[in-house]
Amino acid sequence: MWKIRSRDNSRRRLSSVNLKMGLCCPATVKQHSKELSDKEQRLLDKLYNGLIQGHRACLAEAITLAESTHSRKKEVAQALLQKTQSFSYLGLSGPPGAGKSTFIECFGKMLTERGHKVSVLAVDPSSSTSGGSLLGDKTRMTELSRDMNAYIRPSPTRGTLGGVTRTTNEAILLCEGGGYDIVLVETVGVGQSEFAVADMVDMFVLLLPPAGGDELQGIKRGIIEMADLVAITKADGDLVVPARRIQAEYVSALKLLRKRSKVWRPKVMRISAKTGEGISDMWDKMTEFRDLMLTSGELITKRQRQQKVWMWNVIQESMLDHFRSHLAVKDQIPLLEEKVVSGILSPGLAADLLLKAFKERS
Repeated sequence: MWKIRSRDNSRRRLSSVNLKMGLCCPATVKQHSKELSDKEQRLLDKLYNGLIQGHRACLAEAITLAESTHSRKKEVAQALLQKTQSFSYLGLSGPPGAGKSTFIECFGKMLTERGHKVSVLAVDPSSSTSGGSLLGDKTRMTELSRDMNAYIRPSPTRGTLGGVTRTTNEAILLCEGGGYDIVLVETVGVGQSEFAVADMVDMFVLLLPPAGGDELQGIKRGIIEMADLVAITKADGDLVVPARRIQAEYVSALKLLRKRSKVWRPKVMRISAKTGEGISDMWDKMTEFRDLMLTSGELITKRQRQQKVWMWNVIQESMLDHFRSHLAVKDQIPLLEEKVVSGILSPGLAADLLLKAFKERS
């Protein structure tokens, strides 16, 4: 996923944007501040000042705070987000082998050379067995990781489909608050989870390999309809001809889909991170999209809807955690799960029993 903010006087505008956001929600910020202890308030002030000044260590500490499951740390993180919050996101996804990391390094280097500050949130899938993840994206972006105007933060999915979680959204806000005018978030794979990406970003960009085969057919209705820009990667050498063919197929597919915007029709491009072909043109298309959406007012409407969606996502996540830990059902869950696995109870009946116990004790 990517996020972009206008570069002009970015550091100076960062402070003004933060102040404006604070003025928009004074009661909320004041309420959070009152609930914090002196130690927590000092931490909040330190992180906020460090973010404004562009200190990468403070950004790393702030993201860690946002990713924490500790209740008090989550409250401090929310108070920090209220002070840094501003909005403008772009999403990036693609199937395994599409060359997402290679593209991000090439794209990121081009942007830093043009004077931008780039942050990369690279999401790695966590193991369902051990719970760990390789977090290897940083090693695949060796040039960008050495760039002083770039910041790479690998993050585990922790079992979340697609790796898109509440903390992903909050990490993006913190990166912008840290002075990074372009934030790229690489999500995991292509599936229904990418609909969560679309509810988080201004622009959803889909990267597809030129020789994906029949498995790409399933993407057309589910994900293509969410894409604002489709890029066919690795369009060089022997793959130029297949890339042109795939591009033509997706151009035809997009014509059959319902138009979602009055001012923008999704584009299909060919790019090559190896030769650099199409990378600059892709950035121009992203800028064109942003300008058209801002001018038409569609961007504001979209962001307002997204905030409501994410509010309910957080409620659902919190309610599920509360349900699992509730005294009325906590001990019954493993017993009923065993009966479902053995075929004694149907999943629906087991769920009804747990919900009934939960309602009676709530």
